[in-house]
Amino acid sequence: MGIAEKIISGEIRAVARLIRDIDDNIPEAREVLKDLYPYTGKAYVVGITGAPGVGKSTLVDQMVAHLRKAKKTVGVLAVDPTSPFSGGAILGDRIRMQRHSMDEGVFIRSMATRGYFGGLTQSTRSAIDVMDAMGKDYIIVETVGVGQDEIDIVRSAHTTIITLVPGMGDDIQALKAGILEVGDIFVINKADREGADRTVSDIRLMIEMDEKRYKNGWKPPILTAQAVFDKGIKEILDEIEKHGKYLTSSPERKSMFQHEKARNDLVEMIKDRIVSDVLADIIHSGEFERALQLIVERKIDPYTACDNIVLKKLKSGYK
Repeated sequence: MGIAEKIISGEIRAVARLIRDIDDNIPEAREVLKDLYPYTGKAYVVGITGAPGVGKSTLVDQMVAHLRKAKKTVGVLAVDPTSPFSGGAILGDRIRMQRHSMDEGVFIRSMATRGYFGGLTQSTRSAIDVMDAMGKDYIIVETVGVGQDEIDIVRSAHTTIITLVPGMGDDIQALKAGILEVGDIFVINKADREGADRTVSDIRLMIEMDEKRYKNGWKPPILTAQAVFDKGIKEILDEIEKHGKYLTSSPERKSMFQHEKARNDLVEMIKDRIVSDVLADIIHSGEFERALQLIVERKIDPYTACDNIVLKKLKSGYK
């Protein structure tokens, strides 16, 4: 069998190898992704995001356990900070989910952020497609906690969960429009801590203040949980199911969601391709090295050098 056929049949080694090649930008991986695309679009993608220390990994671990009890297959992508030395992902999240490592119905993979502050790289989006094609019912993407910048997950997930904890100032972060708008479900984890009720009230107040936006639409529920004690997990999964039904409750809503997702995927893919190809061409040009030397010698400022190189490249590209 070819690589695509092995992945569609669920062969773990083929999946792991392809995701590694995707993460390492191996050109051949792109051809396999083209073959796999017709087999995607069936998995339900859940994004889990939030600041460091809110218990995202423990939450995902418990969600996986509940989904497996319901006989659902699960893929987990844990987007970890990139090692400054090896360039790979720090595998902290995967270590916390070790109890699922021998379960054939669960596939867990850590992905590096590669310096992306939005939480997702193109390789992560491609890895979602690979897990989708291998037949996973649910794909849970846990993104690196970088605060308000981390909103990319909403473009790839059906349901986005914002995870907070009391007493860390997260309620203030959540109230900022950028985070409030991307959350389909808010989860206050470690709810046994002091201040949990206040965090719930603050988020509810902000949602109610923006009532017009939620009129005739999905109003994000606010749930409390203690993931380490397996409390509140069932309620979270119930709300995910409700949100999934909402997304498909009418042909228009379903079509709009699919169109927006396809548009975002294509835009991000085009941006990645343009940046990587053009930047590689510029860096390997003699003009780049000459400009670099002039900056080192303080004969030109980097802003002027950048303008000169980019404008020249854009003009030559239009010819």
